[in-house]
Amino acid sequence: MHAVGIVAAAGSGLRLGADRPKALVPLAGRPLVAWAVDTLLGSGVAEVVVAVPADELAAFAAVLPPEARPVVGGATRTASVRAALAAVTDPARPAPDAVLVHDAARPLTPPEVVTRVLAALADGAPAVVPVLPVVDTTVRVDGDGVVTGALPREALRRVQTPQGFAGAVLVDAYDRLPDGVELTDDAAVVRAAGVPVATVAGDERAAKVTVPHDLALAELQVPR
Repeated sequence: MHAVGIVAAAGSGLRLGADRPKALVPLAGRPLVAWAVDTLLGSGVAEVVVAVPADELAAFAAVLPPEARPVVGGATRTASVRAALAAVTDPARPAPDAVLVHDAARPLTPPEVVTRVLAALADGAPAVVPVLPVVDTTVRVDGDGVVTGALPREALRRVQTPQGFAGAVLVDAYDRLPDGVELTDDAAVVRAAGVPVATVAGDERAAKVTVPHDLALAELQVPR
């Protein structure tokens, strides 16, 4: 199966307190984006396109391997994925059997998670996401922050990346998405187009780096 990857890496890093794009913040001496790209390339993905800020193309090109190429992303995640999709589905290149979309902010995602996503796509799933169970009590609150009820957590899951899609499924779903509509992830985009989304087991090590505490925890988990 010819799989290509997209890495969303155009975030500003403000919540991380960084003076550079979050994807360029170092983890154990390497930028977050390098970790994410290496995970995809080491797990059966043939090439990777990285959506980056327009004014940081050179900085990203300097840290990415030859199999990964940066493209200018957009002001939103949706715009960035659209730009990367256009690059990975260029008619001059072989049409991919699968497209995986990964967050640069999940640097320590184990290769086994990528392998499970690819296996589900190979088995015929049109879309698949890695998930984890919700272990905390989860409640609903009103506008004043007062608890109005509890949600049954048995049916709830936390969604991670990479999220995988067969062939042109993701392209078609983005083509159907009205301009200006922003959804939280790519699985939501394909679900809006009526595509069922399967799940595979995620991993706690695939946690997202958002604030300084997350980065400190990731430093403790880096394989030595």
